[in-house]
Amino acid sequence: MVAGEPVKGFTDMEVNHVRVKTPDVFAGNNSITLHLEDLQKEEYCFPLPGGKVISAYGTRGGHSGTDIKTCANDTIRCTFDGIVRMAKRYGGYGNVIVVRHKNGLESLYSHNSKNFVKSGDEVKAGQAIALTGRTGSATTEHLHFEFRINGCHFNPSIIFDMNNHTLKKAPLVCSHKGNGISVKPIKENES
Repeated sequence: MVAGEPVKGFTDMEVNHVRVKTPDVFAGNNSITLHLEDLQKEEYCFPLPGGKVISAYGTRGGHSGTDIKTCANDTIRCTFDGIVRMAKRYGGYGNVIVVRHKNGLESLYSHNSKNFVKSGDEVKAGQAIALTGRTGSATTEHLHFEFRINGCHFNPSIIFDMNNHTLKKAPLVCSHKGNGISVKPIKENES
């Protein structure tokens, strides 16, 4: 790849920064629906199957993700099929991977000791993409895990039951609100 050359349709900004807007994700609409209830078992994977949450989303003054711990160099798996938008060392995140999934949803995996993928790679749910580590601003080996839509992070426990490592199979409405977003599950009686 030549310096400055786009990676599979991603701009330099998308390849080099965590917080970027997803082109056209809210084009013509203020909201989109993610249909998690339609996913089959092979279409999703908890990112660290043997892990335990050591720091939840929103703790420690606005923690942007969920910290999940197992042992050093444990295998981190991709949550859904997608394309790697970013895979590099990035400030306090250390070695980080950002995967863009359909509908503009993105998953982020950081503090990795080693990344197995690079920007532009197509990845599948359950695929090994990295090893847990303590790169960047980390005091112990763990996975810092985020979900983002249009550059804005939201609570990963809206998508996964963090204790049971299972997918919450409810549709999610993602709404554009000024510079932020709102992500909420649709209850059965609301659909």
